[in-house]
Amino acid sequence: MPQGGPRTSAAAAIAVLVVLTLAPACSKDSKPKAEATTTPSGATATTTAALFSKLPAAIQSSKMLKVGSDIEYAPIEFYKEGTQQVQGLDWDIAQALGQKLGVTVSFIDDTDFAGIIGALQAGRFDIVMSSMNDTAERRGKGVDFIDYFKAGSSILVQKGNPKAIKGVDDLCGVAVSVQKGTTQDTDILTPQVAKCQAAKKALNVLRFEKDTDALQQVKNGRAVADLEDFPVAAYNAKTSGGGNDFEVVAGQVGDIGSYGIAVPSSNTALRDALQAALKAVIADGTYDKILAGWNVSAGALTTAAVNGAS
Repeated sequence: MPQGGPRTSAAAAIAVLVVLTLAPACSKDSKPKAEATTTPSGATATTTAALFSKLPAAIQSSKMLKVGSDIEYAPIEFYKEGTQQVQGLDWDIAQALGQKLGVTVSFIDDTDFAGIIGALQAGRFDIVMSSMNDTAERRGKGVDFIDYFKAGSSILVQKGNPKAIKGVDDLCGVAVSVQKGTTQDTDILTPQVAKCQAAKKALNVLRFEKDTDALQQVKNGRAVADLEDFPVAAYNAKTSGGGNDFEVVAGQVGDIGSYGIAVPSSNTALRDALQAALKAVIADGTYDKILAGWNVSAGALTTAAVNGAS
């Protein structure tokens, strides 16, 4: 993944999905302008009432939680093709939180990622859910994070794993494709080249400007593996060729960061209510079902830590 964490690779992720899936995310220019909303249901009255009472008075009054998101990063958040309906991991988790809290959740579209914390602080929405890594730098901008997902890099191989790749060390002696300049290139494969040379089993790294081109090398057999952001790799494995083209091996490799729900540090009531709701979603099994539905169970967290990432 590019420097700065998984979210900074959104453009590459979308490029991959446009080529390899039947239902790509809408482009920035064609993105619908309407908000996407849903009404919560199914939470027990007792749980809902208890968590609803923890919310700030303004949200209790409106019964609405507004989410800022740059909706261009399948499978975490993206639009159903030709519609204004948001889908993805963030959407599903947000709806589950809304059910626990007893509020309707609305995603605000057309929010550029680079300025999304500033928009949050300006009051355009209540929270951010946008594949955003919990980092000390972002916390320094006046936000707290409720951590809900972990994401690193993954090794994607042909379906059936014909070369029996089990980890990064198994890449010695073969050709591997990667998008040039990404974390997978600079932080994982470049050090591995030296390690493989010392073992006298050269690693041949094929570097490309676009991850779509790197992935194609695995499909046509020129490369044994491609390294991508974990959620993107998992989604491609599930969707490309109806799930028959690729598979993810070795779980997650390299540095693993945590996605967090960003809340203004001054709004401790909302932060604490969301943390309690996420704990409830994890405890009742809804969280695990959501992750399994998007083929990203390897990113599961067992707690809902506040500012838990290092």
